[in-house]
Amino acid sequence: MQLVIVSIAIGYIITLYFMRNPLKHSKQFMWKRFLSWFPLGMTYAFMYMARYNLDALATAEVITKTQKSQISGWGFLIYAVALFTTGPLIDKVGGKKGMMMAALGAAIFNILMGWALYVYMHDNSSLNIVLVLGILYSCNMFFQSFGAISTIKVKSYWFHVRERGTFGAIFGTLISLGVYFAFDWTEAIVRSVNLKYTGEVSVLRDLIQSLFALQDATLSAFWLLFFIPAGILIMWAMIDLLLIKDSPDEAGFGKLETHDASHGDNRDLSSWFKILKSILSNRVLIMIGIIEFTSGILRDGVMKWYRLFAKDTGLGVESVLSNWGLWACVTGVVGGFIAGWVSDRYFHSRRAPVAGIMQALMFVACGGILFAVRDNPLVVAISCLVIMMAVIGVHSIMSGTATADFGGRRGAATATGVADGFSKLGSSFQEFVLGAIITKDTWHYWPSFLIPFTLLGLFFAIKLWKELPEGTRKYLAEVEKVKIP
Repeated sequence: MQLVIVSIAIGYIITLYFMRNPLKHSKQFMWKRFLSWFPLGMTYAFMYMARYNLDALATAEVITKTQKSQISGWGFLIYAVALFTTGPLIDKVGGKKGMMMAALGAAIFNILMGWALYVYMHDNSSLNIVLVLGILYSCNMFFQSFGAISTIKVKSYWFHVRERGTFGAIFGTLISLGVYFAFDWTEAIVRSVNLKYTGEVSVLRDLIQSLFALQDATLSAFWLLFFIPAGILIMWAMIDLLLIKDSPDEAGFGKLETHDASHGDNRDLSSWFKILKSILSNRVLIMIGIIEFTSGILRDGVMKWYRLFAKDTGLGVESVLSNWGLWACVTGVVGGFIAGWVSDRYFHSRRAPVAGIMQALMFVACGGILFAVRDNPLVVAISCLVIMMAVIGVHSIMSGTATADFGGRRGAATATGVADGFSKLGSSFQEFVLGAIITKDTWHYWPSFLIPFTLLGLFFAIKLWKELPEGTRKYLAEVEKVKIP
């Protein structure tokens, strides 16, 4: 059933893409663009599987949630810091090379993490697993930082600003698929290799058991949590090599004028310093970054902690827990679609109004968790799903779309890197804080910590409510006869 729903989601984004053609591109252009962004997007989605597999070790009790927070916290911090340097690099080399470096780099370090776990599980005294995994996971996250910015870099050349709301919906769907792969597929691997698992035997379990000769194993082969995602990423990197084109020019089409901030832009972006200075001096992009900081806290503050909450308190909803990745996928698809469609349809490609609406919704949902955290598991579960829906809406429309609008295609990767860097700082921050303050008896601190950041995000969304790149404003006035005050 899960695979049916996921197949529907993939079919939805493909159908949405081909149905939404406001600029009347040719069929050849539409197909070539599809072959450039779809493999890129699927590679990015599977990178989530190689990023959140660490959480599965905690739920399987191979490591504790405190150890997981330490390893993950440092990894996300490296991811955030790296984005301030990798963005200008991707602006120079292009999204295709960037995504291949991301996939292959993440694959290599996942293989090394799997090897380290294999050694550790055969001899617990052989190495300090927290230190080793912390170093290798941080290296993995360095290469993971290339992923989103490479996706947006290619998008910035292939999609006009009036099409990017739709791409925001597509990007949100791809993120949501990534979350599904990250949680439900990794949990399926855990069930397949865990010798203590006594539940229903699945086809996947039989396949993994036979493929890796685990029928007579004496240890649970948790190291496959790292090896399997690595193999998938290597496969997608090879597909990317064959299919992706960085821009319409490379694919044999003429230059597409996207009417974003690069329209009429004469800035000197000849060096890494000049690109970064241009982005960091842009007040709009800095405010987008702050909104993304809050989205990182809310997204991972719920997505990575609800299952641990349920395990500690016994207040989980079984239908949500057993399909956590699927629920995250479905709610994320809804959030990404609403954000992209509403932005283009009702706000003339302004992104902040949608982000503001989503932040207000998250504030209400966090309040629901606060009042229900001790005795009402259904309200907590529904509130968490609402937050995941809203936060993917914010992330897809701000990091996936607004950054390309205001950074322009020349600086799209750097602009996205700065915004996504703020997002990952938020992810790192919440890991360290929640990991330090939450015990089995202090889960009421969880929603109390999240609530102020919904208000911070709402404040800056209101500040950006009427902002548009000048190129977009002129396009709306001259072509669509719409004037934005």
